[in-house]
Amino acid sequence: MKQCTLKGEFHVSGKGLHTGLQIEATFSPAPENTGYVFKRIDLEGEPTLQAVAENVVETVRGTVIGNNSMRISTIEHALAALYAAGIDNCLITLNAPELPILDGSAIEYAEKIDEVGIVEQDAEKDYYIVKQKIEVVDEKTGSSLIVLPDEDFSIDTMIEFDSPILQNQFASLNSMKRFKSDIAASRTFVFVREIVALLNANLIKGGDLDNAIVIYDQPMSQEQLNKISELMGVPPVEVANLGYINNKPLVFPNEPARHKLLDVIGDIALIGRPLKGRIIANKPGHTLNATFSKKIRREIKRQEVQAPIYNPNIAPVMDINRIRELLPHRYPFLLVDKIIEVGDNHIVGVKNMTQNEPFFQGHFPQEPVMPGVLQIEAMAQVGGLLVLNVVDEPERYSTYFMKIDNVKFRQKVVPGDTLIFHLQLMNEIRRGVATMKGYAFVGEKMVSEAEFMAQIIKNK
Repeated sequence: MKQCTLKGEFHVSGKGLHTGLQIEATFSPAPENTGYVFKRIDLEGEPTLQAVAENVVETVRGTVIGNNSMRISTIEHALAALYAAGIDNCLITLNAPELPILDGSAIEYAEKIDEVGIVEQDAEKDYYIVKQKIEVVDEKTGSSLIVLPDEDFSIDTMIEFDSPILQNQFASLNSMKRFKSDIAASRTFVFVREIVALLNANLIKGGDLDNAIVIYDQPMSQEQLNKISELMGVPPVEVANLGYINNKPLVFPNEPARHKLLDVIGDIALIGRPLKGRIIANKPGHTLNATFSKKIRREIKRQEVQAPIYNPNIAPVMDINRIRELLPHRYPFLLVDKIIEVGDNHIVGVKNMTQNEPFFQGHFPQEPVMPGVLQIEAMAQVGGLLVLNVVDEPERYSTYFMKIDNVKFRQKVVPGDTLIFHLQLMNEIRRGVATMKGYAFVGEKMVSEAEFMAQIIKNK
């Protein structure tokens, strides 16, 4: 899968939910590996800020990112639409400290993305693949967010409120292809009994009955309701019965639960990578969502690249017979057993270690350890197969390594281990010369890494 960006620009405008300001925002294509970047053109120097979890500075009634010079709030709806559309790179330019609330949902963003279209880029997508259960829990509220391994992204969301109008609801999304039709139009919601406290906290200055679901679940006098309307600067509303008091009826019976699901997607986008896993969110909120995203970001920083998934039940892309056709190495120096994945600029290979490897006789008889130099040799052979994969008649070429840099050994390799190699081109192949970054794993642990320069030479 390739990274994607917008095919062209699109614009949205409207008032900000919390500031009440009139806001203009432009969404533009961005280069590979940019991610989501915000630019504040209303500030001196037009500073930019990456939309990643470590930049989250506040999570009260929305997700706020910021640093010492700028803040941007209400980003989750736009990010959810971009993330669900498979867009990896986008520059978002705006003239205020938040995005416009629009109708309180992500539907306008989703429609604009469809209008301008999406274009593939050359770089490959860098997924974060969930390989074991990950859980974050808020002990005070009982909220939890659990992520389980899955082949794609999906999410179940459950919400619960102490309210006669909005009690327990459930929403589910099993495919991002359904985001626009099933989730995007779901609006944010607020209880009337919360409004005064939110206004006192300098929030929701731009809220009204057109950009949020308003839930009236506790009886109030008309005088109290009029006071709230006055504080918000909207016409007074006469309400006879408890219920939803919006100008527009609910889009879905479980619209609040669907909006909470939308918020989870927007906050998960702060990981900075598309995620493969199934999320089970119980009473989620922006604080819990951000905690999860920060946890994944720490894991990404700790380990530069994830270990490839190895399923021995799946037929290899290249078996040992094909490898022997491409590589000149033979026993005891052929150190690749099979290739399980090949892309335009990456390759994954496997080497099974047994006690019968000849080098264990002397390295070391009482404590057999694979020599580090042979780990690098095996990695180099896998890289050679990647390079040969891009030429016509690869059997007529050989790969010779010219330089090896930044070699690191992190853990010993012993009989019984299965080595998994992941190599990726660092630049385009030019004049027969390729540069690659390689990693070797045993299970989830990285055991060695190196950078290579190699040359492809036609055999005489």
